[in-house]
Amino acid sequence: MRYFLELSYNGTDYHGWQNQPNAISVQEVLENALSTLLNSTIAIVGAGRTDAGVHAKQMFAHFDTESNFKTEDLIYKLNSFLPNNIAIHNLFQVQPEAHARFHALSRAYVYRISLQKDVFNYNGSYYVKQHLNVPKMQQASKLLLGHKDFQCFSKSNTDVKTYYCNIMEAEWNLVGHELQFSIKADRFLRNMVRAIVGTLLNIGLGKLEVEDLHSIIASKSRSEAGFSVPAHGLYLTEVTYPETIKLNN
Repeated sequence: MRYFLELSYNGTDYHGWQNQPNAISVQEVLENALSTLLNSTIAIVGAGRTDAGVHAKQMFAHFDTESNFKTEDLIYKLNSFLPNNIAIHNLFQVQPEAHARFHALSRAYVYRISLQKDVFNYNGSYYVKQHLNVPKMQQASKLLLGHKDFQCFSKSNTDVKTYYCNIMEAEWNLVGHELQFSIKADRFLRNMVRAIVGTLLNIGLGKLEVEDLHSIIASKSRSEAGFSVPAHGLYLTEVTYPETIKLNN
């Protein structure tokens, strides 16, 4: 039987989602917890691969098991077993072929920028001291929706078949003392959101003009785009799936 887990995690202490030989990952901690509680070797597949230090307010992963259990009991046991920086919110059975990564319809991220020094949240947002021209950053973010090929924002030497992504939403919002960039697409390339935010910040700082974004994207060159903002300000906030993946019990 195949199940979907809905979870969130603070990525500060992890070297990303995916298992790595010499570093602790969210996937490894989850697999160890499930394998212990279900008394069998459990492998999980996540909706995506967040980088080291990136957080997730909503992540999904699937796993297969022949074990029998009550959903509420396993959620309770997992939350008791897992460290404080990983929380399980839901668990439900899905169609045998349902895939957490390939069946996702969209993913959404938020990047948080602190506009003033915050001693209680310095590891949850990126502090920018300089004045930012937010209207220009907002204008530039809307230009993203008119493009498809985002190779210029992708990490070099990434093994992907296409750099095409369908960006559905991209905008800046002022939330208290934070400037937050929200972006939603069908898929994202490695490092893409952090590179986009760095490029938009360069526009906000007056280092680039809004119109420069077109030539940067056309160049398909990572060196033409802006810097990659730190991982600790990035949050995966939503992953959506077709309702048909759920098993009708």
